[in-house]
Amino acid sequence: MSKNDNNALTRMLTEGTLSRRGLMKMLSAGAVMSSGIIGFPQLGFAAETPVKGGKIRAAMSNASATDTLDPAKANNSGDYTRQCMFYNGLTELDKDLKALPALASSLDSSDGITWQIKLRSGVTFHDGKPLTAKDVIYSLSRHKDAAVASNAFKIAEQFQTLSAVNDNEVQLVLSQANFDLPYILAAPPFLIVQDGTKDFTKGIGTGPYVCKEFTPGVRSVGTKNPHYFKSGLPHLDEVELLGVTDQAARVNALMSGDLHIVSTLSANDCKRIKATSDFGVLESKSGMYTNLIVRTDIKPGSNEDFVLALKYLQPREMLVKTVLQGYGDVSNDTPVPPWHPLYNAELKPRPLDVEKAKFHIEKAGMKGATVEIITTPNIEGAVEGGQLIQQVSRNAGINVKVRRVPYDGYWSTHWTKDPVGYGSINPRPTLDMLFSQFYLSGAPNNESGWKNPQFDQLVVAARGERDQAKRKQMYGDMQKLIYDHCGTIIPTFISSTDGYSKKVKGVEAWPSGMMMGYRFHEFAWLSA
Repeated sequence: MSKNDNNALTRMLTEGTLSRRGLMKMLSAGAVMSSGIIGFPQLGFAAETPVKGGKIRAAMSNASATDTLDPAKANNSGDYTRQCMFYNGLTELDKDLKALPALASSLDSSDGITWQIKLRSGVTFHDGKPLTAKDVIYSLSRHKDAAVASNAFKIAEQFQTLSAVNDNEVQLVLSQANFDLPYILAAPPFLIVQDGTKDFTKGIGTGPYVCKEFTPGVRSVGTKNPHYFKSGLPHLDEVELLGVTDQAARVNALMSGDLHIVSTLSANDCKRIKATSDFGVLESKSGMYTNLIVRTDIKPGSNEDFVLALKYLQPREMLVKTVLQGYGDVSNDTPVPPWHPLYNAELKPRPLDVEKAKFHIEKAGMKGATVEIITTPNIEGAVEGGQLIQQVSRNAGINVKVRRVPYDGYWSTHWTKDPVGYGSINPRPTLDMLFSQFYLSGAPNNESGWKNPQFDQLVVAARGERDQAKRKQMYGDMQKLIYDHCGTIIPTFISSTDGYSKKVKGVEAWPSGMMMGYRFHEFAWLSA
């Protein structure tokens, strides 16, 4: 690609005039299908009486030998969806992101520190044992056990004491006030398992389905729980959940009738499906994002000017228009989507500005340096994003190399370990959970190795603040610190897009996560 071609590419990215076809053509030529920007109307569902019975076959994009039925170990949408078949939480989020009682009938606190949790009466596990306070205490306490290696370890540190008031009531005392507790307990890690459970291959819970089969990396099968505590649910007799990592295979299986519903569509898949009369696309605006992770605790990311240069090399608008085909929103490098009530609107997304990037590259003393970006298929926009940066960076004075690695093993081998590479984060019910898991200095998944004492103090202080105006200011300050100093670069938010046969009824968009917040199987039914 010539210098003139590269300048043209930069200009088109900056002005937002490059089509997806042009993008892919230029990338395939060693540079960087469009019929214009596609508008996607929100789906509406007629009020119909659910049909009882039948079996649904569904597929998630995640599958590996590490698939688990242990809520403490879950770390992807496949795990979350599978586990929600078999377990329930004390609370759950609805489609408006409100925390509603589930296994708990109520959660009350006057100070945000001491919480009284009363359990719903008459709930039984799949083996017939009644739900009691012991099950709740065991489920929440195990996240604090270092030997369990829970992904929610950092969040659970605030659970100071758990005690049984009686068989149907638990007192939870926190180390500091946190009025987000009902939302936290709705998160997948805090699904309730039976007291003393060590073997999680059987999936014994209180959920809508009883585990019939679990084969990691392949499939899970659940049969209807006849004693489910929610009246009239679930509708289906059986759900088979497959793991199909190959994008084309997943969509082809849907359109051939082998599958009823699938997760994680590409923009081109959406276009293909919407052109048919028998299939639909379920789009959910969400806080899901693909991010470029620059480790700030090692070179070259330990130089803030290098990180800032990469922030000015993000073709944000173009990624939304061409790669996502309109299924997303531009981000300002903070993990808070623009529709969120706590979003700091003063932090404007940085434009693609090669000259500013060049200034910071030179200031970092990296003119002429070579930087490698690690990327992988199955992370939406990661490959295209890396290739776009590779091209525009030439005018900024650095040489960027993009190395694709297999998706299998990516999360254990590359994620958070490479100096510069891509990640993908699913929505979290609260900013506190998001910040605690990915941004606190001691967070288990602190992707960029970023440490900021002021940020840490604000996270803890905001948990106990009831005044909404003060709370918004505190979260705004936290976003400013991320915006200015953190090494996680978030160019866009990605809508969750699932494909389904129109024989499937009862499904709708939920912002808490793909496939109706990972719980489609509880509400879906098949038309006759």
